Amino acid sequence: MDRKFKLPSTTYIGGEEPALPLREILNRLENVYCNRIGIEFMFINSLEQCNWIRKHFETPGVMNFTPERKRLILARLTRATGFESFLARKFSSEKRFGLEGCEMLIPALKEIIDISTDLGVESVIMGMPHRGRLNTLANVCRKPLHQIFTQFAGLEAADDGSGDVKYHLGTYIERLNRVTNKNIRLAVVANPSHLEAVDPVVQGKTRAEQFYRGDQEGRKVMSILIHGDAAFCGQGVVYETMHLSDLPDYTTHGTIHVVANNQIGFTTDPRFSRSSPYCTDVARVVNAPIFHVNADDPEAVIHVCKVAAEWRSAFHKDVVIDLVGYRRNGHNEIDEPMFTQPLMYQKIRKHKNCLDLYADKLIAEGTCTSEEIKSVAEKYEKICDEAMELAKKETHIKYKDWLDSPWSGFFEGKDPLKVSPTGVKEETLIHIGNRFSAPPPNAAEFVIHKGLTRVLAARKAMVDERVADWALGEAMAFGSLLKEGIHVRLSGQDVERGTFSHRHHVLHHQLVDKATYNPLQHLYPDQAPYSVSNSSLSEYAVLGFEHGYSMTNPNALVLWEAQFGDFHNTAQCIIDQFISSGQAKWVRQSGLVMLLPHGMEGMGPEHSSARIERFLQMSSDDPDYFPPESDEFAIHQLHDINWIVANCTTPANLFHILRRQIALPFRKPLILFTPKSLLRHPDAKSPFSEMSDGSEFQRIIPDRGPAGDNPSSVKKVIFCSGRVYYDLAKTRKEKDLEKEIAIVRVEQISPFPFDLIKEQSNTYKDAEFVWVQEEHKNQGCWSYVQPRFLTALNHSKDVGCKNANNSFIIIISFPTTPCERTDIRFTYYIEFTNSNFQLTSSE
Repeated sequence: MDRKFKLPSTTYIGGEEPALPLREILNRLENVYCNRIGIEFMFINSLEQCNWIRKHFETPGVMNFTPERKRLILARLTRATGFESFLARKFSSEKRFGLEGCEMLIPALKEIIDISTDLGVESVIMGMPHRGRLNTLANVCRKPLHQIFTQFAGLEAADDGSGDVKYHLGTYIERLNRVTNKNIRLAVVANPSHLEAVDPVVQGKTRAEQFYRGDQEGRKVMSILIHGDAAFCGQGVVYETMHLSDLPDYTTHGTIHVVANNQIGFTTDPRFSRSSPYCTDVARVVNAPIFHVNADDPEAVIHVCKVAAEWRSAFHKDVVIDLVGYRRNGHNEIDEPMFTQPLMYQKIRKHKNCLDLYADKLIAEGTCTSEEIKSVAEKYEKICDEAMELAKKETHIKYKDWLDSPWSGFFEGKDPLKVSPTGVKEETLIHIGNRFSAPPPNAAEFVIHKGLTRVLAARKAMVDERVADWALGEAMAFGSLLKEGIHVRLSGQDVERGTFSHRHHVLHHQLVDKATYNPLQHLYPDQAPYSVSNSSLSEYAVLGFEHGYSMTNPNALVLWEAQFGDFHNTAQCIIDQFISSGQAKWVRQSGLVMLLPHGMEGMGPEHSSARIERFLQMSSDDPDYFPPESDEFAIHQLHDINWIVANCTTPANLFHILRRQIALPFRKPLILFTPKSLLRHPDAKSPFSEMSDGSEFQRIIPDRGPAGDNPSSVKKVIFCSGRVYYDLAKTRKEKDLEKEIAIVRVEQISPFPFDLIKEQSNTYKDAEFVWVQEEHKNQGCWSYVQPRFLTALNHSKDVGCKNANNSFIIIISFPTTPCERTDIRFTYYIEFTNSNFQLTSSE
């Protein structure tokens, strides 16, 4: 054991010494690898990276801390512990999802931010679950304490929205980092109870901020994700998000993951919550090093955090810190953990907390005195008490104080009810069309597929004829926005070519790998950037990513396209928790567009319905309320709704609704049901005149044929939405019914065009009204439009029961005069038999 051995170049335990006794070699290796830190890195297939990790852990003295550094760790740990104990005393019966048992998370995050800031990072975007969130907001972000304490008071909100529980809310802070003396921007993204759903949202927001700053290597903007152990291995979105980490159009150039490992998920212990040895094993798939560290050893934790931050800066790859602690209380502070983990909690009850353990260590080694330690704790206690007194003076809470993505200057100086024009000059359309239909400039060298030569020729012919099909209408919308300086980003499976081989935004050289040409990136010399990216085979993470991207800058059109509309269902969590309700819960607006190919065209249940009914069911408008009529009727509706649901039938309407996303003085998500068969339908084309100056989006398209010209002769009005219009129009023509039947297309379904439906009912006074859809009765728009049609028809000028040729037409009349009582509902159930009618029941 005392014999000296020459040290190989693969170890750094010797420092400057070339040889050591075997006893010392073993001691040093055990101290590095068998102590309070466990390192997983041998699966990484890079010798350079493995040696880098060895050097940062094996070199003698790497974990020697100065007394000043130790006192800083103690002060930060005191604040983290003091915050939890203060809340426990003041709000003993409230849920707060405290950090007791993992208090070192706070000094850990602060160390990561300190080191990263020192290495050039200026903005940090964080996502985290409930546990420790309030502590992070208070002690990492430095959110004013009185704003946090006010959340416990149950006050009324001073601004709009339903709000959310305090441990779901986010924040945005710009402050000076006192350790590095550099300014830092910190954002914590709001998220729901779906613990890991925020992961891709953070990544998308980070990627967007890097893009707008021109930070192509992620040196200025970085993301930190905090996880729970059970959620990290249990939630599939973690894996989906991990696999975005190194994709060219989705990478954020390295994320630091911190697992606050309580060793328990709610009441489920690890034996029943995962099949792998460690909760962090999912990170091995992307060659991320994993550092396990005992959360009761502050100096070990701080060293690991320093190495993680330096790793991310050096290699721009993900890294995981597994902070192995425990949970002192139940899942929340009201739960009784002894019900399900009696033996564990008997030990926890007797276990000293981390602050006491570290204080004892520093006193024993003479770094601090007990009086100094007590003084630090009392000083923070006083800060909390003063903030508490300030909080008691507050009369309202403001959700805007918790906004994680402020859009500085976007809303100022704007008329909130004025939409910018969406039509463009015809010369612009022609220019975009010509560029979009032209082969690459070096066509002699750049060999494109022969099939694409025909596609481009057909496009050029349309431009010459001044008409657009679906693909051309979409390209016109994108191109005109790019001309105006609006960044456009389109993402999803197969979006470059288009699932139905209709888009072809990226042309591939047939003989040279990776040689591509994107015509929309070369329309104008000073245009905004256009990004179109085939995504990984993920809906949940990719839709979350694009939502995060859309939150960062309102002056961008961000679109996610499902391969088939049905496939959005695996991203339902993002739709339910972020897109449909984000503004109400977190005052967060987003202009994200979801393109969902829809059509019951015999392709089987998984490639047909994009489930229009689900989106309409989540629309926040009242079917019984007809808004006050004014010139701003349409924009008022858009302002008040949670999102827009549309099923367009013409390329011109597609063009306008996409441009309207940017023309609005606010931002709303757009759920757009797109066609499949109409992509090449000869009748689904629009003349340039419907997209040029003076034209606009049509919420409904009235009948433009003989029936529309002579409404008094019309016997039936068919209302419909989407591609079924073309089937109806074809059959009407075949049966020679073009004078007797009018077909009206409802293009914007939600918010519902009450005013225009009322207008149609006054136009066709003697006609029967019907709704036609291709979906089943319990799917599609029917359940949504039926009560709204009744409300709209009730407001038509000539209200009554009408009978033509013994057929039935029902217009049900409700009292329309203002009434102080709002809790009264009148419902009439009427049966018609030929010309006789009978009131069967009334309420």
